[in-house]
Amino acid sequence: MLEPLNLPPYPFKITNQNGTLFLFDEIRKKDVVLTPEEWVRQHFVQYLIKEKNFPRSLIKLEGGLKLNGNARRTDIVIFNNKGEKVLLVECKAPQVKVTQQVFDQVARYNWVHKIPLIAVTNGLQHYYCKIDFAKQRYDFIPSLSNYRDL
Repeated sequence: MLEPLNLPPYPFKITNQNGTLFLFDEIRKKDVVLTPEEWVRQHFVQYLIKEKNFPRSLIKLEGGLKLNGNARRTDIVIFNNKGEKVLLVECKAPQVKVTQQVFDQVARYNWVHKIPLIAVTNGLQHYYCKIDFAKQRYDFIPSLSNYRDL
């Protein structure tokens, strides 16, 4: 089955449809195929909502963007009450190591979005960065702030 993650467990609604597992995604309000990356994404969304008090209504999953003329998807984008993007989250499957290449991918996506805070997770390791666009750099921070403190 799906491996335990370095995130709290949550009571997901999982169904088996003709041998394929689906998980009900409460943000998108539909069943989605339960891949290892989706397992991480759904856990991290619940972590944001239940542990960090992020409002469900301000979370967008799998949003599209254009990068160098190519269509790409961001895993999770969080908005504030003014509609400004405040957090970009890139999720990988647990077996995918979080490497410089993964950070480079997120940085390329963020050239489009210009979001000041980034999280990268494979469900086992989580990394958080503040982006300084003026200096064109990012600094790692030890943890993610509560939504009210962003």
